[in-house]
Amino acid sequence: MVDSVVEKTKMNLKGDHSMPASMVDQETSVDWRGRPCKPNKHGGMTSAIFVLGLQAFEMMAIAAVGNNLITYVFNEMHFPLSKSANIVTNFIGTVFLLSLLGGFLSDSYLGNFRTMLIFGFVELSGFILLSVQAHLPELRPPKCNMMLEGAGHSCVEAKGYRSLIFFVALYLVALGSGCLKPNIISHGADQFRKDDSKQSRILSSYFNAAYFAFCMGELIALTVLVWVQTHSGMDVGFGVSAAAMAAGLVSLILGTLVYRNTPPSGSIFTPVAQVLVAAFTKRKQICPSNTGMLHGNQNNVPNHVLAMSPNISANLLHTEKFRFLDKACIKIEDGSRTSESPWKLCTVAQVEQVKIIISVIPIFACTIIFNTILAQLQTFSVQQGSAMNTRIARSFNIPPASLQSIPYILLIFLVPLYETAFVPLARKFTGRDSGISPLQRVGVGLFIATFSMVSAAMVEKKRRNSSIHLNETLSIFWIAPQFLIFGLSEMFTAVGLIEFFYKQSVEGMQSFLTAMTYCSYSFGFYLSSLLVSLVNKITSSSAGGGWLSDNDLNKNSLDLFYWLLAALSLINFFTYLFLSKWYSYNPSVLPRTPQDHQPYGLEDPENLKLNPSKQVGADNILP
Repeated sequence: MVDSVVEKTKMNLKGDHSMPASMVDQETSVDWRGRPCKPNKHGGMTSAIFVLGLQAFEMMAIAAVGNNLITYVFNEMHFPLSKSANIVTNFIGTVFLLSLLGGFLSDSYLGNFRTMLIFGFVELSGFILLSVQAHLPELRPPKCNMMLEGAGHSCVEAKGYRSLIFFVALYLVALGSGCLKPNIISHGADQFRKDDSKQSRILSSYFNAAYFAFCMGELIALTVLVWVQTHSGMDVGFGVSAAAMAAGLVSLILGTLVYRNTPPSGSIFTPVAQVLVAAFTKRKQICPSNTGMLHGNQNNVPNHVLAMSPNISANLLHTEKFRFLDKACIKIEDGSRTSESPWKLCTVAQVEQVKIIISVIPIFACTIIFNTILAQLQTFSVQQGSAMNTRIARSFNIPPASLQSIPYILLIFLVPLYETAFVPLARKFTGRDSGISPLQRVGVGLFIATFSMVSAAMVEKKRRNSSIHLNETLSIFWIAPQFLIFGLSEMFTAVGLIEFFYKQSVEGMQSFLTAMTYCSYSFGFYLSSLLVSLVNKITSSSAGGGWLSDNDLNKNSLDLFYWLLAALSLINFFTYLFLSKWYSYNPSVLPRTPQDHQPYGLEDPENLKLNPSKQVGADNILP
C-alpha cells in the first residue's frame, strides 16, 4: 500500500516542472496506512518521544547484559579470562556490525518501523532464552571458583549443547539489537521535516535528547539491573532485561498513529555498484572540463524527472573530488539511437552519492580506536574492579560492573547543560544552530579519550603494586576517573558522529549511513579482540605468559596494555585532524537556512549559499 501511494504521488508531480525538491521529500513521507502525512498531525518531537522511549528501554536491556556479561561468561560458563573478554567484545562487535544489515533492510525493503518491530521481537526472544539458561542448572556447567583455576583445581568449561544454547541466545540478542539501533536514530530524526526551518533547527536538539535517553537507559542498567543480577541472580537479571525490551516495544507501537514514515526505495547498493562498474569501464575516457556535459547534471534535468528517481537523491550537486568517478557520467556518442545501459552510464546524482559514501569512510575509520578504548572499560576495567575493595558501606558492596554508571550519572546533568548553556553560547560565536559542527564535536571527544587510558594505566600500576608489595586492596573508586573521562569524551564523539552521518545522508540512505556509526563500535570491539591476542602472542615467552594471559590480574601487565592504547589514541587524534581538514561537504546535503540568499565563506559550511560551483571544506577542529 505504501509503495503504491508513493508512486501515485510521484505521478501526480510529473506534470509540475516547478515543484521544488523539498516538496517531493515532504510528499513521500507517509503515515502507517500509506497516506501522505499531515504536518499538524504527524511528526515532530511529540512522535519522536515514542522512539526515544524505545531507545531508553532497549539500551537498558542490552547494557545490563553487555556490561556485566564478562562476569557471567567467566564465573558461570567457565571460559578463561582472555577468552571471556574476547567473547564479550566479539558479541558487542557483532551487535554493531549487524547495524549495517538493519540499515540496509530498512532503506531498501522494510522501512524503519517494520524493521524495528520485527527485530525487536528477535532481541526479546534472545533475552528470554538467556534467562532460561541462567535459571536451569542443567543448562550450565557445575558451579566452580574460577579464581582457584590452576592451583590443583579445574573448572569444567561450557561445551556441547550448553555452549550452543548460550551462543544462540547471545547472538539472537545481537541480531535484534544490531538491526534496531540505526533505525531508532533515523526513524526519530525522520519525524522532523527538512523543508521546515524550525523543525530542522530542532534536529540537533533531538540528537542530544536521543543521547540523554541512551544515558538514562545505561544508568538504570548499570545500577538497578546490575544490582539485581548480583544479588538475585543472572536469571532474574536477564528476565528484567526481557521485561525492559518488552516495554520498549510497547512504547514504539504506541506511536504508530503519529509517525512520519519514509518508505523503502529499493536496493541502495545497485546505484552504487552501477557507478563503480561504469567508472571502471570508462577508465580510459577523459573527463570534460565543462561539467555541464556530464550525463544527468543538475542544471540539465527538469524537476519532474528528479522527482521520479526513487533510489537516489536526484538533486545532488556536482563536486570536484574523486573526479575519476565522473567518468561514469560520460555519454559516448556512437551514432546509435540505443541508450546506454545503466551499468555503463550513470547520472551525476548517482556519482555524488558514491562520493559521499567514500568521503565519510576516513572519518568513520578514525573512531575505531575510540571504541577499542570503550571495549576495555566493559571488560578489563570490570575485572580491575573485581580485584579491588568494593565495599562502600558496612553491608553494601558495589558491583564492579556498576562503575560504568559513573559517567552516565555525570552525563545526565551534562547533556542538558550542553544543550541549554554551551550550544546557545557557542552559537553566538559560530552562527551555527548546533553551536559547533559535528566534525569539531567528534575531534574534541577523540582528544579527551586518550586521557581515559592514561588514567587507567596509572591506577592499574598503583593497584598491582599495592596488592603485591603492600598487601593492600585499593578502593574500587580509584578507577572511577577513567570512566568519567571517557564518558565526557563519548558525549562529544558519539553524538557528533551520529549527527554528522545523518546530515550527510541522502534520500534512501539515512538508516544505512547512520548504521556506519554503530559499525565503528563493531570494528573497535573486534580490534580489541585482535589486540589482546596479538599482545599476548608478542609478549609471551618461554619463561612466562603474555601481558594479559593469566586469570589473575596481579600476574598480568594490564597497565602496559593501557599505555599502548593511550599511544594509539593520540596518534589516531592527529590522524583525524589531518583527515577532517581534507574532508569536503557536498553543498546539496547542507541544510537551507533563511540566510541562504547571502554568500558565506568556507569557514561556515552549514550556512553556505548552495552554489553548484562551490565545494565546502571541513571545519577546523580546534579554534
